[in-house]
Amino acid sequence: MSTEIELNSSSNVADVQQALEALEDPRIRAVNEKHGDDYGVNLGKLRALAKALKSNHELASGLWQTGQTACQLVAILICKPRTFTIDGLEQWVRESRTPKVQGWFLNYVVKKSKHLEELRRRLVQDPDSVVASAGWELTAHQVVKAPENLDLVQLLDVVEAQMLKAPERLQWAMNNTLAQIGIENEELRPRALSIGESLQVLADYPTPPGCTSPLAPIWINEMVKRRSA
Repeated sequence: MSTEIELNSSSNVADVQQALEALEDPRIRAVNEKHGDDYGVNLGKLRALAKALKSNHELASGLWQTGQTACQLVAILICKPRTFTIDGLEQWVRESRTPKVQGWFLNYVVKKSKHLEELRRRLVQDPDSVVASAGWELTAHQVVKAPENLDLVQLLDVVEAQMLKAPERLQWAMNNTLAQIGIENEELRPRALSIGESLQVLADYPTPPGCTSPLAPIWINEMVKRRSA
């Protein structure tokens, strides 16, 4: 592994790329590739690198345009969320192709934006399943934070009709929405449980000891139990 390179607020795209290359660890990359991600940098070190750069939207844009996952993760950490227009947010979501980049961008930028709900509506029915998965992740978020913006019954209809045959990332996001509806809405909980039991999506997912299965009925019941304890 190369010697680590120090960065500061005056660093440019090439400097950041060089620093990330010095942090590359084949073992980390091998683990991440199993989950669909293509970077080999320890995230703690990547965050420290971003902290040294400080907030810099221009540099963030340059890093994003490289299309390199590690650079895009740094870009998310140093960008200025309020600088994005809704079209800018949509562009970055569409260019977020790996799970980690998509997850970070939604959590660190989109969910803090005043454009969240409008963007969710744009994305949720997109023919690109990766883009649609972002829309459904935002939908799951809104089930908790702003359910008044949603037709929960219609969402359950869509999940029941489409989740079983959805591509993996989209299926996960729809399952997240199903679980959140069941957890947050007592009136609709029986139907959410019924859909989960019927479809059995993620029933075979290997769940580590001490963790809750992503199978919706188990997830819903466990979270409701914890809240009432």
